[in-house]
Amino acid sequence: MSPQSGASTGVATGTSVATAGRRAGREATRTARDRLDAERVDFCQVFAASALDAEAVLAAVREVVDAETTVVGCSATGTFTEERTMDDGVAVALVTSDSFRFDAAMATGLSENVQGAVRDAVRALPDDVDYPYQSAIALHDGLSGIGERLALAIQRRLGPHVGFAGGAASDDYQMESTPVFCDDTVADDALALVLVSGEQRAVISMDHGHEPVSGPRVVTDVSGNVVRELDGRPAFEVWKDAVRDSIAERFDVSVDSLDPGSDELYMLLGAYEFGIDQGDAYKIRWPRASVAEEGALKFAVDIPEGTVLRVMYGSRADQIESAGRAAREAVELSDSDLAGGFVYDCACREFVLQDAFSEAVDAIDDGLSAPFAGFETYGELCMQMGQLSGFHNTSTVLFAFPE
Repeated sequence: MSPQSGASTGVATGTSVATAGRRAGREATRTARDRLDAERVDFCQVFAASALDAEAVLAAVREVVDAETTVVGCSATGTFTEERTMDDGVAVALVTSDSFRFDAAMATGLSENVQGAVRDAVRALPDDVDYPYQSAIALHDGLSGIGERLALAIQRRLGPHVGFAGGAASDDYQMESTPVFCDDTVADDALALVLVSGEQRAVISMDHGHEPVSGPRVVTDVSGNVVRELDGRPAFEVWKDAVRDSIAERFDVSVDSLDPGSDELYMLLGAYEFGIDQGDAYKIRWPRASVAEEGALKFAVDIPEGTVLRVMYGSRADQIESAGRAAREAVELSDSDLAGGFVYDCACREFVLQDAFSEAVDAIDDGLSAPFAGFETYGELCMQMGQLSGFHNTSTVLFAFPE
């Protein structure tokens, strides 16, 4: 799908399933550039399967785009565009624009000093950009476990009027290395931050397809991201009690017979996550592992003591509908037609959708009717103006450009 001729902003995408990193990066970027129908590429975002050589992918991308093009990206569990979904491919989106400006910076040492990393990244961005609207894109190491703290730190540095979106880099559930890319650099334990300044506001939307399947449960014993007790009982036992009947009915599995380290339990923890009640909505939190000897659950981010959680579930139909709903919301929020954009979609949704994941991508395509590239994250960032919390799990987040 090509941008409309004469539009001030255009987006085009390309993909490759080549098994060599350099070839995959080159093929995907050349396809996108041929479709862009523009002399200049202002911004590039690239998502590369974790099995590929990230340095080789990035080097090939940079050979195809302009020397001045701002490039960011990250490793990914799965990648997709409006045309296809891939388990092991590269997805690239290119942007050319007369109404948006893109400035990027990288900072490392994220897990040790979130505030310091965000400070360093923001300080490296220009402070004299003369545009009426600003927003941001943030990609970060998915193994750092600092998603919520990162969202709050970015908001403090950029201010409450700068909305932002993005995702945590992922590695096909290997939990070994989730680097991010910025210009010519690939780094672990890092943050890539893009300041998007425009004559009009970029559009950010988010949705998920989960509903509560349990009553409220209070976190009564926790250490960082390891929740030991809910309502004074072992957290893993509370989760099993809440999901036992549903898992038996939907999956024909006895949750009590599952090995704490099994792939099947890992999948079910991704399907039956927890939600934090925010009044008119729930924020999803992923218990990515059980700690059998403690009866605990290990989450992707820190969970404060006293947090009220509910076990959540969303069917395939609900997950597909929520993806389309996020796309339709983006269209409704824009004052003009959308040129295209980026999608940050949680890897956990694959546990529910499985071979229907492409149907969710199709729902985004139907709702957006514009080019997009995205990846399956280890957590999504979406902080819209006026919000106080910006890290999500099992959600679909869109960042889109009006023409």
